[in-house]
Amino acid sequence: MTDLFQKSIHTLELHRVLELLSACAVTEEGKEEARKLRPLTDADEVKRRLDETTAAVAKLTLHGAPALSGVKPVAASLQRAERGGALNTRELLEIAAVLRCARTAKEYAGSGDGEKTCIDHLFRSLTANKFLEDKISGSIVGEDEIADSASSELASIRRHIRATGSKVRDILQKLISSSQAKYLQEPIITQRSGRFVVPVKSEHKNDIAGLVHDVSASGGTFFVEPMGVVKANNELRELQAKEEKEIERILAELSAEAAEHRDDILLDYTLLVAIDAVFARAKLSIQMDARSPRLSDRAIDLKRARHPLLERKKAVANDLRLGADFDTLVITGPNTGGKTVTLKTIGLLTLMAQCGLHIPVADDSSIRVFDRVLADVGDEQSIEQSLSTFSSHMTNIVRILNEADSNTLILFDELGAGTDPVEGAALAAAIIEHARTLGALVAATTHYAELKVYAMTTRGVENASCEFDVDSLRPTYRLLTGIPGKSNAFAISRRLGLSENVIQDAAARLDAENVRFEDVLTQLDLQRQAMEKEKGEAAKLRREMEESAKAAREYRAKLEEEKEKVRQSARREAQSIIDDARAAADLVYAELNEMKRRRAKEENWQAINDRRAEGRRLLNEAERKLAPSQGELPDAPPARPAVAGDTVELKRIGTQATVLSVNKDGVLQLQAGIMRITAKQDEVRVVEGETNAQKEAKRVIRQSEHKLRSLGASPEVDLRGMTGQEAVGAVEMFLDNAMLAHLETVRIIHGKGTGAVRKAVRDYLKRSRYVKEYRPGVYGEGEDGVTVVTLK
Repeated sequence: MTDLFQKSIHTLELHRVLELLSACAVTEEGKEEARKLRPLTDADEVKRRLDETTAAVAKLTLHGAPALSGVKPVAASLQRAERGGALNTRELLEIAAVLRCARTAKEYAGSGDGEKTCIDHLFRSLTANKFLEDKISGSIVGEDEIADSASSELASIRRHIRATGSKVRDILQKLISSSQAKYLQEPIITQRSGRFVVPVKSEHKNDIAGLVHDVSASGGTFFVEPMGVVKANNELRELQAKEEKEIERILAELSAEAAEHRDDILLDYTLLVAIDAVFARAKLSIQMDARSPRLSDRAIDLKRARHPLLERKKAVANDLRLGADFDTLVITGPNTGGKTVTLKTIGLLTLMAQCGLHIPVADDSSIRVFDRVLADVGDEQSIEQSLSTFSSHMTNIVRILNEADSNTLILFDELGAGTDPVEGAALAAAIIEHARTLGALVAATTHYAELKVYAMTTRGVENASCEFDVDSLRPTYRLLTGIPGKSNAFAISRRLGLSENVIQDAAARLDAENVRFEDVLTQLDLQRQAMEKEKGEAAKLRREMEESAKAAREYRAKLEEEKEKVRQSARREAQSIIDDARAAADLVYAELNEMKRRRAKEENWQAINDRRAEGRRLLNEAERKLAPSQGELPDAPPARPAVAGDTVELKRIGTQATVLSVNKDGVLQLQAGIMRITAKQDEVRVVEGETNAQKEAKRVIRQSEHKLRSLGASPEVDLRGMTGQEAVGAVEMFLDNAMLAHLETVRIIHGKGTGAVRKAVRDYLKRSRYVKEYRPGVYGEGEDGVTVVTLK
């Protein structure tokens, strides 16, 4: 980078933008890097930097900035640690801060939405060493304090220090509270040279045996260490020395561990500074409401460009073009009209973009990367070097033309000024033509009418002017490309009150050609204003039409939305009605099916009972047929009363049972299967001496009876119309049959009525050994008029 390029960078005030960038950085080295930033001349490098800034803006908008506070240079500390030196607490805390920021920055990158960016490698390269970070942070509480937990030895030493100190204070407290307190200047305990002492009046210094460590300035107080605490104070000093030695050992150990990871820590620091620099550019971009320009290999095309150092609300945005349709832009207009600001805006935005900074322009703007941007702007008159304004400008111009080539942007302010207007205008046109032959892009400001004509008549050269409001005598700072500017000297003078005679005399002194040229410019300006007015009205009308069309579209969309809501509501209501109807129909069908099922069940039970009766009839016939064969058997011994252990047959039901015991009144306790029953002697017959054929016949009959009983056992019993006692008896027999039929669940119908039968039945069920649980019926089962019983 040449001195002239450096000078041009300063002239265009890039350093002021870099100061704003520096204020956005967090780390000191990041701030310094911002101030040292210089334009890049390689298009790929410029694009890479711009992409980094864009990626950082996206992350900053979504997740904020990574935490980088506390990152300070650690290279010198690590170098000393690597040589075996012990670092102090401040240096170790700075290393811990770098490790902490590296870890949190890595976590920050991992908290995103997963989309890859061009700055991810900076975060991925960070090395998190939480072990060393926690060890340093846990050992060092602050720059002046080491934590007790830094080592077990330090904790033990400090525990003894506290105990010994407490012992010393206790001894001295007893002294203060004793009769010797009258010798003390004040009843307090203080320290001198690290030892606990008491303030003794000078006249009583010999009344308290001890060592004098200090005397007050007035001599009235002696600070005495009583002999009773000398040993304890000595022990305390020894412990304090051990503490200092242990602290030195801890710091040396931490320093050695940091030195082991020196390369990783230095890399982390470098990466954190780079991240800080990237996010500083992103912060400045948001602060300026800036955009990333596209890179072009031919032209500059800046839409709604603003000067970055002007207040955003006051700066006028202009469209600036150079290099596409024309390679030279000649800007004319009155003083303080904004010509120089426009020139600087072109140069400064180009330099900012080449530094990787976003620039304050609208979207779809483009910039060209130059090898050098050379500017001759401002009055550089030098008394010391005996240079006039013209000479100083010409010195710069000569250097610029010597360095310029096809990849140079040249900015001339007031080209050819400071000398004879005719010669100056001719010289200015020649300089521009020479710069064009070198292939450079040129933007120049001037007051010379000859240059306006030159721009109008030369291919590749374009006029532009800064608009001036004659009525208010103020510039609007709008750049009008394609239109040469007027000096407006006569109009301004007239508005300021100059005599009309003087103005007319001045006009008469102009040559006819100049008058005609100014008239043409006036007509052009009037036509431009009329066209802009019509254009503005047309744009306003178009906006109104677009707004009306938008409102109509929104209204139609809203109507369609309302219609759809009504349709959806109607569909939901109709569906609800259909669902209710279906539910009602399903309920009716369920009740009908239940009624059919019950009716079929009743019919089935009736048929079963009929079959059961038929089976009983056939069994009776079998028994009758069996009787003759019994007559052919030898006569049975005469009947005898049954005793315990006999097998008997219940005459009424033909079931065999075993006699368990005989009561005093002759009543028998019998076991028939799983049931225990009682019977009188005349209700049973002792079974003795049956043949095998008879036993087999009996067994077949019993099995048949059991099957018939199981087949005919009903799962429900109806007790309605019975008394409580009758109902209990019926339930007892009903449950016997149900158990023999191995039914799991039965239903007892007792009705609601007064509830007496229901209470009697449920009281019996509580006591019954057959019952596992019972519950009232639910809807569809008979509700509280039914009890559903689950058998064991």
